[in-house]
Amino acid sequence: MTVSVFLATAMIAYEVITPAFTTSPVPHDADDPAIWVCQNPGRSLILGTDKQEKTGGLYVFDLEGKIVQSLTGLDRPNNVDVEYGFRLGGKTVDLAVVTERMRKRLRVFAIDRETGRLRDVTGSTGVFKDRTDKDSVPMGVGVSRKFIAVVSPKSGPKSGYLASYRLVARNGKIDTVPYQEFGVFSGSGEIEAVCIDDQSCTVYYSDEGAGIRRTKGLFEGQPLSEIFGQADYRGDREGLAVHSKYLLSSDQIENNSRLHVYEREGLNKPVCVLKTSADQTDGIDAVSHPLGARYPNGILVMMNSSGKNFQVYDWRAVQRAIDLEPGK
Repeated sequence: MTVSVFLATAMIAYEVITPAFTTSPVPHDADDPAIWVCQNPGRSLILGTDKQEKTGGLYVFDLEGKIVQSLTGLDRPNNVDVEYGFRLGGKTVDLAVVTERMRKRLRVFAIDRETGRLRDVTGSTGVFKDRTDKDSVPMGVGVSRKFIAVVSPKSGPKSGYLASYRLVARNGKIDTVPYQEFGVFSGSGEIEAVCIDDQSCTVYYSDEGAGIRRTKGLFEGQPLSEIFGQADYRGDREGLAVHSKYLLSSDQIENNSRLHVYEREGLNKPVCVLKTSADQTDGIDAVSHPLGARYPNGILVMMNSSGKNFQVYDWRAVQRAIDLEPGK
């Protein structure tokens, strides 16, 4: 596997972006969001994990931040991702996939494409079965449109840190089948955030103390690994999300968490770093698809630690702040 390095200094946009709304709080510890785009975009939903042992959950919010469904009893759910168009039991559904840390497995929920209701379709979904201790507990997850889930553990080796699994339908449930191990790790901190860009067949993941890593061609048999985002972070490199031409990375600091903005086709040169009103942000997600008349360019969702909730930003406000980059 070839590894190349990008080094660059980001420019700072000085405006603090503020959310359009915040969701209701979860009971314990908000951690990671995902956005589900409905066929009727104005009825799209935000999913967010409550990272608590035994009594944790996946909470579903509408586009006003109200809880519309609670899936509880999860044993320390960490991250969540959404993918579309899975055939299950003769019907096409969308999927929400959650890492359930203390059970060392994925929890899989089918999303009804018309109503948006989630139901548990978890089958045999154990992960990292050949690893022990912290190397065996899942944290981050990203799901590709080929229905391959890329999972990161709490800790792991410097080579082959990540594991991927095919999601397969069996008897009305969904099982995991091991696919491939890959990924370089610096040994500093951990790797939690995983983001898959299906357009370019690319997996991004945050090596928290070292940089952001990109593996291209993973599902095409000839992966190429690169690292960037090594400068100008004040905290851990955490959440990752793709919006249109940008890759977004959260810088986990108290009060005004920062958002590092990269162009997907120019990762060696960050566009800017934005201040947000979120606190100690871990997970983020974004979509560029119009979500009704209120959000014609999509939204950005950021975990907000102190509020135990998620902040939701109108992308138009984010774009205005990006456009204020000095020198433009």
